[in-house]
Amino acid sequence: MSIEEIVTAYHAAMLHKSPDELADLYAEDGLHEFPFGGLAPFKGREEIRAGYRAMWGATAFEAEEVRRVSLYRTTDPEVVVVEQNAFVAAGDQRITVPGLLVLRIRNGRIVHARDYMDTSAVTQVRAAAS
Repeated sequence: MSIEEIVTAYHAAMLHKSPDELADLYAEDGLHEFPFGGLAPFKGREEIRAGYRAMWGATAFEAEEVRRVSLYRTTDPEVVVVEQNAFVAAGDQRITVPGLLVLRIRNGRIVHARDYMDTSAVTQVRAAAS
């Protein structure tokens, strides 16, 4: 898969809240880190799958749209930075969750992701879904 295809598929997985679609984008030994928010990293495709299944299953929200704002290519051909907004419905609220993804992609798979989410927006989603 190309970088464009991976980013598009990543956003589709978010929109579908599909841990299987998301995990299948990763190398078997891929790493997904959350530098903000105090979450432990997911190590390996199956831990990514299980971790997202638990996270997305724990909060009652619906992703209405995931919009790519920008995709920045770096001087390292394996690394891209994706600026994105997730628009979600939680309870009776519509909340925008901005984020940045730093992805290292090798041989058509994500080998490392650093997921920078707006933790205050995530907190709003959790509160509204309660």
